[in-house]
Amino acid sequence: MNAVSVVIGSICILMIAYRLYGTFMAAKVLKLDDSKPTPAHELNDGKDYVPTNKWVTFGHHFAAIAAAGPLVGPILAAQFGYLPGLLWLLIGAVIGGAVHDAVVLYASMRKKGKSLSEVAKDELGPVAGFCTGLAMLFIITITMAGLSMVVLHALENNPWGTFSVGITIPIAMGVGIFYKKTGNLKLTSTIGFILVMVGVFVGPSIQETILGDWLTLDTKTLAIILPIYAFFAAALPVWLLLAPRDYLSSFMKIGVFIALIIGVFIINPSIQMPAFTKFTHGGGPVIGGPVWPFISITIACGAISGFHAFVGSGTTPKMLDRWSDIKVVGFGAMLVECVVGIMALIAATALHPADYFAINSTPEVFKTLGMHVDQLPKLAQEIGIDLEGRTGGAVTLAVGMTYVFTEIPWFAKLSSYFFQFVIMFEAVFILTAIDSGTRVARYLIQDFFGEFYKPLKKTDWLPGSIFASALACFMWGYLLFSGDIGSVWALFGVSNQLMASIGLIIGATVILKVADKRWYMLTCLVPLAYLFVTVNYAGYWMVKNVYLNQAAAGYSVLNGVLSIIMLVLGLIIMVTAIKKWTTMWNSPRFQFGSRVA
Repeated sequence: MNAVSVVIGSICILMIAYRLYGTFMAAKVLKLDDSKPTPAHELNDGKDYVPTNKWVTFGHHFAAIAAAGPLVGPILAAQFGYLPGLLWLLIGAVIGGAVHDAVVLYASMRKKGKSLSEVAKDELGPVAGFCTGLAMLFIITITMAGLSMVVLHALENNPWGTFSVGITIPIAMGVGIFYKKTGNLKLTSTIGFILVMVGVFVGPSIQETILGDWLTLDTKTLAIILPIYAFFAAALPVWLLLAPRDYLSSFMKIGVFIALIIGVFIINPSIQMPAFTKFTHGGGPVIGGPVWPFISITIACGAISGFHAFVGSGTTPKMLDRWSDIKVVGFGAMLVECVVGIMALIAATALHPADYFAINSTPEVFKTLGMHVDQLPKLAQEIGIDLEGRTGGAVTLAVGMTYVFTEIPWFAKLSSYFFQFVIMFEAVFILTAIDSGTRVARYLIQDFFGEFYKPLKKTDWLPGSIFASALACFMWGYLLFSGDIGSVWALFGVSNQLMASIGLIIGATVILKVADKRWYMLTCLVPLAYLFVTVNYAGYWMVKNVYLNQAAAGYSVLNGVLSIIMLVLGLIIMVTAIKKWTTMWNSPRFQFGSRVA
């Protein structure tokens, strides 16, 4: 099978789904009515609540939700073959992810832009609200560890990449200061982009002539540095580091994937990975579990992601100009992210299977597979670093994209630059999600512990900000330092999809309240039934076969304890929701379609 046919077929399916199912969700199920003012108009304060053009809001929302998940998840899941990942991306995004994102956004807007925990409290009661808030705190912590693990393996013993990523920190701070002083966005953007490009191309010269081996860092050292960076990103004013880094990274993400799509259409590489591999029943070197449930756990953001609920009940509901914009921003952005996931899957499966497994498994494990690498030694020589055993997905994406780009005759001699640019693109973009997520975790900690010590609730109180930022970084930093990509990414997948289940539970409750027909609730119940069973079985499998069974071999029992706590919280929320649904369904006083509150 060739890559172009996969890309064209997938885009056509997603466009049809948007036109038909997206319209059905907007017009029939949610009954979006532009005659009513959105929270952005009702509570317009010029700061948080600001009516914004739908395409600008789309850009913000897409940049916020599309982090490492659509890049790394499909690459790790490629060990099962190209077909399971492709099917789950398409089916999961249409039936699950797009519906989840739209209904969470709608539910938050009905409650004036409140967070999902507050919406849960209003819709399902204080117990479900408390459990949702606690689950969100656990999930954001685990998410930061999972995302950081990807950066860790991308920069391990890679001084060029470490310099290129590290130099973006002072560049972002300089851009923030310069823009605050001048207010000239075009000039600031131009200078920032040029400096980032210079950092990539002069990185090897500076590293070799000035820095030497200073930036040749192992995983344990990087696991300490990343939380320290995140602490400052979370505690410093948002305009100084977080916002300019987010802004600069958006240029790279858009540019890299446009280039990849163009490269695929020019080269039309063959998909070398078979449709199914022998690891579909488990025992794989990348993911130890079977294709189900782990295909749906490993591919998170590209199909359905609970992390999107943080954005869909955070900044985005405070920006939408019209209710009908939910279709574009909520439903549409998820489908575009699915395209990103498909492109990442193509980059991985275009590699020779032996090359893929050599990168994504340790050298000791790879020897047991009986495979012989194909193009990897040549690529490693051209790029300038050893590529074997670089697990985590980030290096695989960079190698796959480099393989596609260098097939174009003009770029045949630029392997090292393409590789390092993609590594920097991934790391910078993921770091944006890490610092933003850490800031969200800081707010959640201040809100949660503020119930016991009131001053903590004030986000502008400096001691509280420092304490909450340090605690957030310590929590996910400990998981990062003590885990590996196999254990932490699976833990991230379970927690992330549990959060998506919670979002669908709340969405189903809201639909039962507002929809004209009761069966419209199935738009949430169908993906919820699959996801809830999947996530609970995956959590049970990991606890039984990995976290507790192999604790003596170095796996953290903490991961097992966290999994059990989260699954219990999810079960409490589900039981509470079923009781609520039963009461609503049987109430003769409930008038479907006429009651909004």
